[in-house]
Amino acid sequence: MRIRTAAAIAITALSLTACSSNTSSSDNAKPKASATEQELTQEQKDYISRAAGMPPKPTGQERQQLLDTLAEAAPDVVRYEDKAVDAARNQCSAINGEGVKRIDWMASQRFTYKDIVTSEAQGKAINAALKASGFCNV
Repeated sequence: MRIRTAAAIAITALSLTACSSNTSSSDNAKPKASATEQELTQEQKDYISRAAGMPPKPTGQERQQLLDTLAEAAPDVVRYEDKAVDAARNQCSAINGEGVKRIDWMASQRFTYKDIVTSEAQGKAINAALKASGFCNV
């Protein structure tokens, strides 16, 4: 819960710093983007992800190692590699969270997409593999 609170505070703070109080007449003629419509920098996105317990998106050899790890736990989940990587990163937020309940069920839901159905037992194996590999260490 503390991690999610920190992420929410970071998002709010970053949104507020993007707002401007300049109200000259020329500014009033332009439509203004809300704070949620403005782009965050990559550094801000990385900070928010880390605060939520998510590792950075793996590339190269690290990505292949993650896919191999997932394939050992539940072979079908890597059929859609990008979805598997995103699901693994998101599952790390649950693994790293405090007091998260039904973590194996959450993994089964995150790794169920398109024509891939992941059981809770496979979710448990995925969680064990993610922990053992050290991928979720942020």
